Amino acid sequence: MTEKEKRKKRCCFTGHRPQKLTRSEGAIRHDLEKVIVKAIEAGYTTFITGMAYGVDIWAGEVVVRLREENPELHLIAAVPFDGFESRWSREWKERYAELLGKADLIRYICPAYHAGAYQRRNEWMVDHSALVIAVFNGEKSGTKNTIDYAARCGVQVQYING
Repeated sequence: MTEKEKRKKRCCFTGHRPQKLTRSEGAIRHDLEKVIVKAIEAGYTTFITGMAYGVDIWAGEVVVRLREENPELHLIAAVPFDGFESRWSREWKERYAELLGKADLIRYICPAYHAGAYQRRNEWMVDHSALVIAVFNGEKSGTKNTIDYAARCGVQVQYING
């Protein structure tokens, strides 16, 4: 299967950190699951998470749980650079490590931190996907930049109210 064919079955996630969201983790996880199930029904089998705390990790956790019932599903962890989680709380570091351990593929996008590392990670995810699931509150942010990049690339965006 060519990269172009694989891309047609890939979906990535973007979304705000929890402190910027207007809804609870439970409400957003519920909506993420509904949208992910619809994507699966539409033929998507590979999901790319950017591994940031909040939406990215929640979405990855949903995919891993759904994979228990559907072994055709795959999870790619697109990590901006090694160690990017080093300043997080212990709880988020543990969730990150557990999810990373369950990923089918881990891709470190940049060799080390630099000012554009997160944007490069976001563009890499969009460049390898046919659908972006975006938990978005309407504010300017990395999430908004990713949505705008997807629009410029002609990649469909499915919105979830953030």
